Amino acid sequence: MTDMNGTPTPGGSTPNPGGQPGQPANPQPLQPTQPAAAVPPQGAYQAHPGHEAHGAAQHGYGAQPPYGTQQTYEAEPVSVHPQHGQKSSGGKTFLIAFAGALVACVLAFGIWGVTNAIGSAGKGDVVTNPTTGQQTVIAPNDDPTLAETVSAKCLPSVVAIDVYAAPQQQGGMGGLEELFGYNYGYGPEQGTDGQELQMYSQGSGVVLTEDGYIITNNHVVEGGQAYKVTVAGNTYDAELVGTDPSSDVAVLKAKDAKGLTVMEVGDSDNLTIGEWVMTLGSPFGLEQSVATGIVSATSRSQIMDAQESMQSGGTGEVTIYPNMIQTDAAINPGNSGGALVDAEGKLIGINTLITSYSGNYSGVGFAIPVNYAINLAQQIIAGETPTHAQLGVSLSTVSAQSAQRYGLAVDAGAYVAGVSEGSGAAAAGIVPGDIITAFDGQPVESASDLMLDVRTKNPGDTVTLTVNSAGQTKDVQVTLGDDAASQQAKTEQQSLDGRDGAMGGMSLEDMLRLYDQQQREAA
Repeated sequence: MTDMNGTPTPGGSTPNPGGQPGQPANPQPLQPTQPAAAVPPQGAYQAHPGHEAHGAAQHGYGAQPPYGTQQTYEAEPVSVHPQHGQKSSGGKTFLIAFAGALVACVLAFGIWGVTNAIGSAGKGDVVTNPTTGQQTVIAPNDDPTLAETVSAKCLPSVVAIDVYAAPQQQGGMGGLEELFGYNYGYGPEQGTDGQELQMYSQGSGVVLTEDGYIITNNHVVEGGQAYKVTVAGNTYDAELVGTDPSSDVAVLKAKDAKGLTVMEVGDSDNLTIGEWVMTLGSPFGLEQSVATGIVSATSRSQIMDAQESMQSGGTGEVTIYPNMIQTDAAINPGNSGGALVDAEGKLIGINTLITSYSGNYSGVGFAIPVNYAINLAQQIIAGETPTHAQLGVSLSTVSAQSAQRYGLAVDAGAYVAGVSEGSGAAAAGIVPGDIITAFDGQPVESASDLMLDVRTKNPGDTVTLTVNSAGQTKDVQVTLGDDAASQQAKTEQQSLDGRDGAMGGMSLEDMLRLYDQQQREAA
C-alpha cells in the first residue's frame, strides 16, 4: 500500500514513529577480557531503562580474568653472548640480520605503497595490489560530521506548513481531518471572510527564492483555505500560488518575506544507487527533523488512480509520479513536500510517498526528482498552467481476456480508443484500434505504462512507438505535444460536474463499443 505523507496521524492520537536510520554509531573501546554481550534476534524488543540484561554475560564460561584486569608483558632485548672457546658466529648473524632488514624494508615499502594508494582512493575507487594484482573496491569510512554539516546548511531552507480549513469543510473532505489532522492545541485562524478556521493538516516545504516562494506537494495544501509557514524560526502567513494536481506539486508564497535562505538545487538525473542522502521536514509535526540513508533505487514510477487518491484523503485526481527516487531515509506523515538532499547539501528530490502496511516509515520512501518538480514550480510561479508531454490519444489496457473476447492481435499493450486532432499521434498516423506495445524499445504492458513513459518526456521530444495496426507491427516516430489545452478543458469540466475525466471513466469494452458505434455512423 502506498500512502501520501503530507500530514501526520489522527488528531488526539499519539504518534509512534519508527526509528530513524543512519545515525552514526558511537564506537566503544574494545575490552579484551570483557565477555561478549548476547545479541538479541532481529525483531526482539530492547530492555527498558533501569532493567538489568540477563544473558551469557552473567555466566563465567571458561577461565576469564575479572573485567578490567589487564595483563602486562615486559619486552626485554635479546643479546647474543659468544662463549669462550667457541667459534664466533658474528659474521653469519650479521648477514642474517642484514637480509632480514632488507626484506623488512621491501615489505614496509610495499605496504606503504598499498596503504597510500588506498588512503588516496576516492569514493568507490578501485585499488590494485602491486604484489598480487588483485583489484579491490575501497569505500571510505562514514564521516560522522557529514550529517551535521549538511543539516546546518539545509535546515534554514526547510519549511513547516500549517494548513487551515473551516470545520464543516474538514468533515466533508473524505476523512482528511481524521487521516491527516494534528491536534496540538493550536488556536483558530480567521479566513478572508472572517470565518473561523481550524488547522487540520501539516506538511513540509522547501524555500526556492529569497522573497518566499516555497515548493511543496499538492496533497499537503489540498483543501486548505489559509496557510502559515515557519522558516528558520519565523512564521509567516502564506498564499497558495498554484498547484499541479496531476504531478502532486504546489507552490506557496510567504507574505512579506525577504532574505530567506534558498536551498541549493542539485541534479536528480545524475544519482548513484547507494549514495548518501538526507530527508528534512516535519514528520508528525516535529519541525526541523532530519534522517539519513541512501538512494535505494531510481526510476520508480507509479500512478495513483482516483480511488487511491480518495482513500488517501485527496479529491480524486489521478496523479502520475514518473521516475521517482527511492530511499531508505525515513519519510513519515508530515515529511511530504520536504527535502531530499545529497552529501553536498543540494536538493535532489521532494519527499512525497511511502510504501507501508502501517502508514508510517517502513524503509521504503519516494521523492519526486527535483529536475521534474522545479520545472513545474517555475511554471506555476510564472503564472502559467503547468504542462506535460502528451501523445494525444485516449487509452485503455489490453489484457489476455479482452484480446480473446474481441479478437485482438496482441494480449498486452495500450489500446488506442481515440486520437486527438492535431496531436503528435495523429501526425504520425496512429488511428483508433491501434495497440501500442513498446515505447522507445521498452515493452508497454498497459495504458498506465504508456502514460508514465510519456510523462517522463518533455513537450517537443521525439519518441519511437511500436504499434500493432490491423495485425501488422510497425515502428513510428512521434513528436510529443503538450497538454495545456486538455488541462484547461479538464479543469473547466471538473468545475461543472466535479468528475475526474483523466481516462474518460471508460473501460476497454466501453471504448470498443463507442468506436464500433462511431464506425457504423460514419459508414
